[in-house]
Amino acid sequence: MRVVSVHSDVLVATSAVWQTTCTVVRGGDEAFVVDSPVLPEELEALPAVCSQAGFSVSGLLATHGDWDHLLGRLAFPGASLGVAETTAARLTGSPGEAQRELRSFDEEWYVARGRPLALGDVQALPVPGKLELGSGDGGVELELHPADGHTPDGMAVFAPGAGVLVCGDYLSPVEIPWLSPGGSRSAYAATLERLAPLVERADVVVPGHGEVLESARARAILREDLDYLRALPDAALPLARRGAAQRAIHQENLGRL
Repeated sequence: MRVVSVHSDVLVATSAVWQTTCTVVRGGDEAFVVDSPVLPEELEALPAVCSQAGFSVSGLLATHGDWDHLLGRLAFPGASLGVAETTAARLTGSPGEAQRELRSFDEEWYVARGRPLALGDVQALPVPGKLELGSGDGGVELELHPADGHTPDGMAVFAPGAGVLVCGDYLSPVEIPWLSPGGSRSAYAATLERLAPLVERADVVVPGHGEVLESARARAILREDLDYLRALPDAALPLARRGAAQRAIHQENLGRL
């Protein structure tokens, strides 16, 4: 796991698996962890990394309900988990899905974990909306924006004071737009259009998979992704994302049109 500071109040940890990102945002005397790394040793190290950097974690957020973004409770078992109302509905409608997919991943890659994933009580957050982090002069307000299309649920989290946008599984430099089960080309494109003004406001964009992006590069990826979606089924893959895994995602997308 690689950890970088993108702002005095924002850390980004990137997992060795799928370059899945985990963002820690601080406001005053508390911090929220958005999404999660994947491997057991990464999750075990995360509390110490936060503590050493002076980030006192009080809560968890997940941009959407895919299992690889829901593992924060393994690192912080006492913290509450907040998700968009759409994600809360997805988790309620498919109980145990994340745990089953995690077990399948662990079995395939011979990963041993100390305990099973327990999501506990999930707090449904109104999206669009705002969320207070910290109190007093050091507190900040996070903006929550709808981000469906990759999946049927989701939200992006924008920290305007830090200029950091955490956008979930969008704007990835390593992964093309992926229409997962329940996803939608039109909803995905609409999310990209909603993200465009946020990317303009941001200094840093954290995609769900891949390296942290400067705003200019994120804008370029956004244009590429819109072009790809609008050209389906005859779309060409973006030049930097044409490997075997991306071709497989492209074939999956074609099957969902």
